[in-house]
Amino acid sequence: MEKKVIFLDIDGTLTEPGSNDPPKSAIQAIEQARGEGHYVFLCTGRNYDMLRPILRYDFDGLIASSGGYIECGGKVIYDCPMTEGQRQSVMDLLQKNGIFRTVECMDGAYTDEGFKDFLREHAGEGGNSELLRWREQIEKSLNIRPMKEYRGQPVYKIVIMSPSLEQIAEPSKVLASDFVFCIQDKEKGGFINGEVVNRKFDKGKAVLKVCSYLGIPVSDSVGFGDSMNDREMIETVGLGICMENGSLALKEIADDVCPSVKEDGIRNAFLKYHLINKCY
Repeated sequence: MEKKVIFLDIDGTLTEPGSNDPPKSAIQAIEQARGEGHYVFLCTGRNYDMLRPILRYDFDGLIASSGGYIECGGKVIYDCPMTEGQRQSVMDLLQKNGIFRTVECMDGAYTDEGFKDFLREHAGEGGNSELLRWREQIEKSLNIRPMKEYRGQPVYKIVIMSPSLEQIAEPSKVLASDFVFCIQDKEKGGFINGEVVNRKFDKGKAVLKVCSYLGIPVSDSVGFGDSMNDREMIETVGLGICMENGSLALKEIADDVCPSVKEDGIRNAFLKYHLINKCY
């Protein structure tokens, strides 16, 4: 059996969004795959602090912050936060256009409290009450702290919530030479959810770096994801698989679709593609 490198997104792929508890079937499949000689890496948009609870399970390495930070076997092989000038430009333009920001650093993430205040003030509109409950739960489970606690640490990426696409137009145009605005599906309440990511890296570039470091052809890599921030990974790996609970746009790009997180999708796909030989 040829050795493969398997890349796993976390939220919506290895776990339910915002959760730190993968299904037992997924953990068993990962252990079996590693036991049979394959490498298994986390490949996530989460910063290092957010993914730390998942590291109680064993992996061969990790890609964090959408490719901005990479470890292989405990060794850091790539580390690329924004420059101070970039950080200030992005933060100022987003604030000027009324876009709510969550900055992600190595030691944690910090969010504009104004977003939840806005939702409370407009609780009766659309799905704002439900969005507020979801946001508070995500912040609790991923240890996202208020922006007033941010002390200028290096930032790897910024998650945004915008009341409209129009408000994103100026920042995305002005910052286009340095940053990609990865826009996700609309949230309940009409908000636009997205990420501001440095053009120097993405999950696809990270896959190439890891495969090169390990000396394994990219054709022998497998990637699992669920949303459009996994696009570059899915397009780069030898075999790209989208979860059934994933976005329609990613399903169209992926080579295959496996069952959802709740339906033991990771284990089923590992079995289907002979990454593990049998189910215990």
